[in-house]
Amino acid sequence: MRSHRRPRLLAPLLLIPLISSCFASGGGGDSASGDGKDGDGARLRVALAFPPAENLSPYGADATLLSRLGVTEGLTALDANGSAAPALAESWRRDGDKVWEFTLRDADFQDGGEVTPAAVAASLTRATDAKPAPAALSGVTLGAKASGDRVVRITTAEPDPVLPLRLSSPSLAILSAKAYEKGNGRVDPVGHATGPFELTKVNGATSASLDRFDDYWGGRAQASGIDARFIADGTARANALRTGELDIAEAVPVAQAASLDEKTRRDTATTRTTSLLLNASSGPFEDAGLRAAARSALDTSVFAEDVYEGYADPGAGVYGPAVTWAEGKRTAPVGRAAARKPGEGDTITLATYDNRPELPEVAQVVKQQLEKAGFTVKLTVREYSRLEGDALDGKFDAFVLARNTLLDTGDPVAVLAGDYTCDGGFNIAQLCDRGVDRAVADAEKIADTGKRQDAAMAAEARILGSDAVLPLVHQRVITGVADSVQGVILDPYERTLVGTGTRR
Repeated sequence: MRSHRRPRLLAPLLLIPLISSCFASGGGGDSASGDGKDGDGARLRVALAFPPAENLSPYGADATLLSRLGVTEGLTALDANGSAAPALAESWRRDGDKVWEFTLRDADFQDGGEVTPAAVAASLTRATDAKPAPAALSGVTLGAKASGDRVVRITTAEPDPVLPLRLSSPSLAILSAKAYEKGNGRVDPVGHATGPFELTKVNGATSASLDRFDDYWGGRAQASGIDARFIADGTARANALRTGELDIAEAVPVAQAASLDEKTRRDTATTRTTSLLLNASSGPFEDAGLRAAARSALDTSVFAEDVYEGYADPGAGVYGPAVTWAEGKRTAPVGRAAARKPGEGDTITLATYDNRPELPEVAQVVKQQLEKAGFTVKLTVREYSRLEGDALDGKFDAFVLARNTLLDTGDPVAVLAGDYTCDGGFNIAQLCDRGVDRAVADAEKIADTGKRQDAAMAAEARILGSDAVLPLVHQRVITGVADSVQGVILDPYERTLVGTGTRR
């Protein structure tokens, strides 16, 4: 059995939903004072759904914790249209097929050092050497070096037409040299990043304290700091918001939405798809006929309306309706096998996690539907950080996963490469299909936006044809925001949550 260890949860130069604001956390924030002392805005009390799983390393699951709290940023960011926007790099240009030059803006690290081309090149080199490699670098080899006082020159082994988009990934955040001083591959972001808020203390997987970074290049944040709590229980997050203990609670369960005042809950269409992933390399679902039987057994219509209570759309493919160009380009799945009736020995292990409270309920419905079709199903539910390693190692036959398809790079092809190819770093489905690999490789070479979209959908058709991924719903995320709070960033890519303009 092949083993896939990846950085994680968990990629459009291409058009995504038009939202009214840019989702980069920095740049242009008004620094008007709030209600704290000496003109400082009050501290924000924020609850996140996922505790740190990897000691806040930017190379894995914790990368988005850092970006959502305004701690880290990369050379680029995603704008509202899903295109690459300036961040630590104010501009860039392509110099031939394999070379890009990024011109840096004037910025400082939170530990007082200057963001220089040499520092940026060293940070990117650390990311390329990380084991496992960040998902944004799946299948990509690059080198970075300083070129003059303000330019970083990045060379890729093969032409990479979406490199500026790739560099927006939270896992490619730029950190100072001091972040790497502990050695042994460990990365310490506390006090060594560039964002508007600086980590000052991390209390394991329980909480963290952040102070405003007054020298942030994008302007002084309006809040004086953040008191972050990691609360895996969605009901507890909603209750803490309702009782006034929190200002912002991410990922409020749909079951709790009605208990919040209408002004307090904000639902956002996202690029997150909940799917049933079937282990295509070992166990019962190595048999394509049994994967087809599982697909035939599922009635996906019940998930959006019943489990998600209308805060979701029925599963259509890897990409959902928030990826606005996808539906018009979607084609029928290619190469599906005929369903084979399960036998008495076809017992499957189904797993999911409870950080997103709807998922255990989704898994229960899946279990019932599979059992009705003749499968014997054993269900495992754990907190995500205690489950991911086993999932990536292929220890489950089936896995219910909520995956933001554009989180890692903003590029729709990248998520296919990372999740569904033989060498993909987040291949929970353990899929290794040469036809899929060829289709993804063909898509990766295309620079033209429309043609790259077409190629992505052609690859999606082959992936869906394998029945290794069975899309169930495309989610809307509910964020709880207290009446007194303004400027929360409702990001469809789920990379940012607070920025310079967030305040109470």
